[in-house]
Amino acid sequence: MTEFSDDTMWQAVVDCDSAYDGKFFYGVKTVGVYCRPSCRSKTPRRKNAVYFMTEEEAVHAGFRPCKRCRPELCGQAPVAGLAAQAKKLMDDHYGERTLLMAELKKLGVTQSHLAAIFRQKYGMPPTRYLASIREQQAKKMLAATDTPIIDVAAAIGFASLAAFYAFFKKQAGTTPHRFRVQSKSQVA
Repeated sequence: MTEFSDDTMWQAVVDCDSAYDGKFFYGVKTVGVYCRPSCRSKTPRRKNAVYFMTEEEAVHAGFRPCKRCRPELCGQAPVAGLAAQAKKLMDDHYGERTLLMAELKKLGVTQSHLAAIFRQKYGMPPTRYLASIREQQAKKMLAATDTPIIDVAAAIGFASLAAFYAFFKKQAGTTPHRFRVQSKSQVA
Protein backbone atom coordinates (compact mmCIF):
# COMPACT_ATOMS: atom_id res chain seq x y z
CA MET A 1 0.00 0.00 0.00
CA THR A 2 1.22 3.51 -0.75
CA GLU A 3 2.77 5.38 2.15
CA PHE A 4 2.03 9.08 2.44
CA SER A 5 3.88 11.64 4.53
CA ASP A 6 2.20 13.04 7.63
CA ASP A 7 2.03 16.42 5.91
CA THR A 8 0.29 14.95 2.85
CA MET A 9 -2.24 13.09 4.97
CA TRP A 10 -2.88 16.11 7.20
CA GLN A 11 -3.48 18.32 4.15
CA ALA A 12 -5.93 15.74 2.75
CA VAL A 13 -7.83 15.82 6.07
CA VAL A 14 -7.89 19.63 6.19
CA ASP A 15 -9.07 19.80 2.55
CA CYS A 16 -11.61 16.95 3.01
CA ASP A 17 -10.02 15.43 -0.09
CA SER A 18 -12.07 12.46 -1.33
CA ALA A 19 -9.21 11.41 -3.64
CA TYR A 20 -7.58 9.86 -0.56
CA ASP A 21 -10.65 7.92 0.59
CA GLY A 22 -9.76 4.26 1.01
CA LYS A 23 -6.04 5.02 0.73
CA PHE A 24 -5.78 5.90 4.41
CA PHE A 25 -7.96 6.69 7.41
CA TYR A 26 -7.42 9.09 10.25
CA GLY A 27 -8.38 8.73 13.87
CA VAL A 28 -9.13 11.45 16.38
CA LYS A 29 -7.53 10.50 19.69
CA THR A 30 -9.78 12.71 21.84
CA VAL A 31 -13.04 11.08 20.68
CA GLY A 32 -11.86 7.61 19.66
CA VAL A 33 -13.35 7.81 16.16
CA TYR A 34 -11.75 7.10 12.79
CA CYS A 35 -12.81 8.79 9.56
CA ARG A 36 -12.25 9.01 5.84
CA PRO A 37 -10.06 11.92 4.73
CA SER A 38 -13.14 13.46 3.09
CA CYS A 39 -15.18 13.54 6.33
CA ARG A 40 -16.98 16.86 6.79
CA SER A 41 -16.88 16.67 10.58
CA LYS A 42 -14.96 19.38 12.40
CA THR A 43 -11.26 19.18 11.57
CA PRO A 44 -9.37 17.90 14.62
CA ARG A 45 -6.26 19.51 16.02
CA ARG A 46 -3.25 18.12 14.27
CA LYS A 47 -1.78 16.76 17.52
CA ASN A 48 -4.96 14.67 18.02
CA ALA A 49 -4.88 13.07 14.56
CA VAL A 50 -3.38 9.64 14.00
CA TYR A 51 -3.24 7.89 10.61
CA PHE A 52 -3.97 4.33 9.54
CA MET A 53 -3.39 2.70 6.18
CA THR A 54 -6.30 0.28 6.67
CA GLU A 55 -9.60 0.27 8.48
CA GLU A 56 -8.50 -2.84 10.37
CA GLU A 57 -5.54 -0.95 11.86
CA ALA A 58 -7.90 1.75 13.14
CA VAL A 59 -10.28 -0.77 14.71
CA HIS A 60 -7.37 -2.72 16.22
CA ALA A 61 -6.09 0.52 17.77
CA GLY A 62 -9.46 0.91 19.52
CA PHE A 63 -11.15 3.46 17.27
CA ARG A 64 -14.79 3.18 16.22
CA PRO A 65 -16.16 4.28 12.81
CA CYS A 66 -17.46 7.81 12.38
CA LYS A 67 -21.25 7.94 12.11
CA ARG A 68 -21.06 10.81 9.65
CA CYS A 69 -18.67 9.58 6.94
CA ARG A 70 -19.15 5.83 7.58
CA PRO A 71 -15.57 4.69 6.82
CA GLU A 72 -16.59 1.04 7.24
CA LEU A 73 -18.51 1.43 3.97
CA CYS A 74 -15.38 2.48 2.10
CA GLY A 75 -15.63 1.47 -1.53
CA GLN A 76 -19.12 2.87 -1.85
CA ALA A 77 -20.24 6.42 -1.37
CA PRO A 78 -21.51 6.70 2.21
CA VAL A 79 -24.45 8.90 1.23
CA ALA A 80 -25.56 6.71 -1.65
CA GLY A 81 -25.02 3.55 0.39
CA LEU A 82 -27.06 4.70 3.40
CA ALA A 83 -29.83 6.21 1.30
CA ALA A 84 -30.10 3.02 -0.77
CA GLN A 85 -30.17 0.86 2.38
CA ALA A 86 -32.91 3.04 3.88
CA LYS A 87 -34.92 2.89 0.64
CA LYS A 88 -34.67 -0.92 0.54
CA LEU A 89 -35.76 -1.17 4.18
CA MET A 90 -38.80 1.00 3.44
CA ASP A 91 -39.63 -1.04 0.33
CA ASP A 92 -39.41 -4.27 2.33
CA HIS A 93 -41.02 -3.21 5.63
CA TYR A 94 -43.44 -0.35 4.80
CA GLY A 95 -46.26 -2.15 6.63
CA GLU A 96 -44.30 -2.99 9.78
CA ARG A 97 -43.78 0.36 11.47
CA THR A 98 -41.94 -0.88 14.59
CA LEU A 99 -39.64 -3.23 12.67
CA LEU A 100 -38.92 -0.54 10.07
CA MET A 101 -37.94 2.00 12.73
CA ALA A 102 -35.69 -0.56 14.47
CA GLU A 103 -33.97 -1.46 11.18
CA LEU A 104 -33.47 2.21 10.24
CA LYS A 105 -31.89 2.82 13.66
CA LYS A 106 -29.36 0.08 12.90
CA LEU A 107 -27.99 2.24 10.07
CA GLY A 108 -26.23 4.18 12.81
CA VAL A 109 -27.15 7.75 11.88
CA THR A 110 -29.62 10.23 13.31
CA GLN A 111 -33.04 10.68 11.72
CA SER A 112 -32.16 14.18 10.58
CA HIS A 113 -28.90 13.02 8.97
CA LEU A 114 -30.68 10.14 7.26
CA ALA A 115 -33.36 12.53 6.00
CA ALA A 116 -30.69 14.86 4.60
CA ILE A 117 -28.78 12.14 2.74
CA PHE A 118 -32.01 10.52 1.51
CA ARG A 119 -33.21 13.88 0.16
CA GLN A 120 -29.81 14.44 -1.48
CA LYS A 121 -29.97 11.09 -3.31
CA TYR A 122 -33.69 10.79 -4.11
CA GLY A 123 -34.92 14.39 -4.07
CA MET A 124 -37.50 13.83 -1.31
CA PRO A 125 -37.47 13.11 2.41
CA PRO A 126 -37.86 9.48 3.53
CA THR A 127 -41.25 10.26 5.07
CA ARG A 128 -42.64 11.30 1.68
CA TYR A 129 -41.13 8.22 0.01
CA LEU A 130 -42.67 5.95 2.65
CA ALA A 131 -46.03 7.69 2.25
CA SER A 132 -45.92 7.12 -1.53
CA ILE A 133 -45.18 3.39 -1.05
CA ARG A 134 -48.05 3.06 1.41
CA GLU A 135 -50.40 4.95 -0.91
CA GLN A 136 -49.48 2.74 -3.90
CA GLN A 137 -49.93 -0.46 -1.89
CA ALA A 138 -53.25 0.72 -0.46
CA LYS A 139 -54.52 1.60 -3.95
CA LYS A 140 -53.46 -1.81 -5.28
CA MET A 141 -55.21 -3.64 -2.46
CA LEU A 142 -58.36 -1.51 -2.66
CA ALA A 143 -58.66 -1.88 -6.44
CA ALA A 144 -57.73 -5.54 -6.79
CA THR A 145 -59.22 -7.18 -3.69
CA ASP A 146 -62.27 -7.13 -1.47
CA THR A 147 -60.12 -7.02 1.66
CA PRO A 148 -61.87 -4.99 4.36
CA ILE A 149 -60.55 -1.43 4.56
CA ILE A 150 -59.44 -1.92 8.17
CA ASP A 151 -57.27 -4.85 7.04
CA VAL A 152 -55.81 -2.76 4.20
CA ALA A 153 -54.95 -0.09 6.78
CA ALA A 154 -53.23 -2.65 9.02
CA ALA A 155 -51.35 -4.22 6.10
CA ILE A 156 -49.70 -0.93 5.17
CA GLY A 157 -48.77 -0.02 8.73
CA PHE A 158 -51.68 1.90 10.25
CA ALA A 159 -52.94 0.97 13.72
CA SER A 160 -56.04 3.13 13.42
CA LEU A 161 -58.68 3.31 10.71
CA ALA A 162 -59.14 7.04 11.31
CA ALA A 163 -55.44 7.69 10.72
CA PHE A 164 -55.56 5.60 7.54
CA TYR A 165 -58.62 7.49 6.23
CA ALA A 166 -56.95 10.85 6.96
CA PHE A 167 -53.71 9.70 5.29
CA PHE A 168 -55.45 8.26 2.23
CA LYS A 169 -57.68 11.30 1.72
CA LYS A 170 -54.66 13.61 1.97
CA GLN A 171 -52.60 11.50 -0.46
CA ALA A 172 -55.24 10.41 -2.98
CA GLY A 173 -57.81 13.19 -2.62
CA THR A 174 -60.64 10.76 -1.87
CA THR A 175 -61.62 8.25 0.79
CA PRO A 176 -60.56 4.60 0.55
CA HIS A 177 -64.18 3.51 0.08
CA ARG A 178 -64.80 5.97 -2.78
CA PHE A 179 -61.51 4.97 -4.39
CA ARG A 180 -62.54 1.31 -4.25
CA VAL A 181 -65.97 2.03 -5.75
CA GLN A 182 -64.48 4.18 -8.54
CA SER A 183 -61.79 1.64 -9.41
CA LYS A 184 -64.35 -1.21 -9.53
CA SER A 185 -66.68 0.84 -11.77
CA GLN A 186 -63.82 1.66 -14.17
CA VAL A 187 -63.02 -2.05 -14.56
CA ALA A 188 -66.64 -3.00 -15.22
